[in-house]
Amino acid sequence: MSVTKSEVEKIAELAKLKFSDLELENFTHQMNEILKYMEKLNELNTDKVEPLAHPVEGKNVFRDDVLKPSINTKDALKNSPITDEKYFKVPKVIQDKSK
Repeated sequence: MSVTKSEVEKIAELAKLKFSDLELENFTHQMNEILKYMEKLNELNTDKVEPLAHPVEGKNVFRDDVLKPSINTKDALKNSPITDEKYFKVPKVIQDKSK
């Protein structure tokens, strides 16, 4: 399979790209080289090769889920500049548009 210059022009048009004649010649050559390489890869016997989702085998890196006591309210609010008994107090950021 090979790609013609007119096909590369059509692809460029679909991608809304404009190329000079020299660039079109270069891209045509490069695309044909890529297709030749793909044809070479298609010659490989892959019957016993399992499909991969990712080339590197990943492992779960999360820690074990261990039940621990939560931080108490007093300690959670300790470094907050403004509090209201059990809550953080923050500036109002949502405006009431009904007024």
